Amino acid sequence: MQNQDAKFGFTQFAENLNGRLAMLGLVIGIATELITGQGILAQLGLM
Repeated sequence: MQNQDAKFGFTQFAENLNGRLAMLGLVIGIATELITGQGILAQLGLM
């Protein structure tokens, strides 16, 4: 069973969660660009 005592800082749990969220954000960003045909800067009105 995993040790769930430490919830803050550079723990294995925090690093795994951060990596998963980063991968999810990347996939959502690429999918949004494919659907709209615009890059992120164009969608935000910066270009």
